[in-house]
Amino acid sequence: MTTRAQILRVLPYALLLALALVPQVYPAAQVLLTLALAKSLAVLGVIVLLQAGQVSFGHALFFAIAAYAAAFLGNSMGGGEIVLSLVLGTVCSAAVALVVGVFIVRYRHIFFGMLNLALSMIFFSFLEKFYHVTGGSDGLSVARPRVLGMALERGPFELVLFYGTLGLVIGALVLTHRFLSSPVGQMMRAIKTNEVRLEYLGVSARNVLLAGYVLSAALCGLGGVLMSTAQGIVTPEYAWWVRSGEFVFIAILGGAGSVGGAVVGTLAYEAVKTYAAAFAADIWQMILGVVLLVVILFAPNGLIGLFRSWTRRIGSAPERTGDRAGDRVGAGE
Repeated sequence: MTTRAQILRVLPYALLLALALVPQVYPAAQVLLTLALAKSLAVLGVIVLLQAGQVSFGHALFFAIAAYAAAFLGNSMGGGEIVLSLVLGTVCSAAVALVVGVFIVRYRHIFFGMLNLALSMIFFSFLEKFYHVTGGSDGLSVARPRVLGMALERGPFELVLFYGTLGLVIGALVLTHRFLSSPVGQMMRAIKTNEVRLEYLGVSARNVLLAGYVLSAALCGLGGVLMSTAQGIVTPEYAWWVRSGEFVFIAILGGAGSVGGAVVGTLAYEAVKTYAAAFAADIWQMILGVVLLVVILFAPNGLIGLFRSWTRRIGSAPERTGDRAGDRVGAGE
């Protein structure tokens, strides 16, 4: 592996480790970063599907399922246990994905994306209408869970949640990278490039895509639980189509071809969104649109791809200079 490839691989992890200093250096940004890291898990799930060339415009469905599952559990147990909430939310999202995925993986491209969108909007309508169960548009409050049996005050709890989320993101990046490097992950990429050839080899493209679909839903679910726990409330907006579009937006911004793009893209997105809303409240959405347009036109591989191109130019500059010097010597200059 070249030095440049090593830098690109460790960049997201170095960025995450740098974030570990935020509570000591800039405590005011701790909660915002916790929300951003939780969202990056859902974006990572979208990136998994993008490896197979499939875009989901409804993955907020799994984000919301896990968040509401954690809310119901916590409220029924007087707060509950955060580890149990994380496990339950992730398992619920994965289980639903396994059921609906059996039908959805039969389709590709726009049909794949729109079916996911339709399911997400059906669940959104359910959350809105059954207010006696879900709280309707007001949502449900999420009681502060215990941490390994300990009931913490708000300050210590938010600190534990931040570092716990940071650790889960690092673990999810490692797990996802290994999955995509495994034979199943390579077959997922083959669905994008030549699905027919994959079928000729005797491999079921549907089963391969289903495995990736369940993993992507589990990652979304994990992010949903962390997001609702950090906010202390869960609303139907978690399943709204705009949330799904936001995940896709961030995946493109960070770089859909790299798992690290989920972290880089989410942090960049939240930074632009926060400062745009603070200094240009009336046009912040237009600013986000301009940023995405610039990325698509000038950095189609996202911020990770832009950094890759930048390091490639820097790494090749000395080599070209040396070649010119050698040419002059060879010519007798």
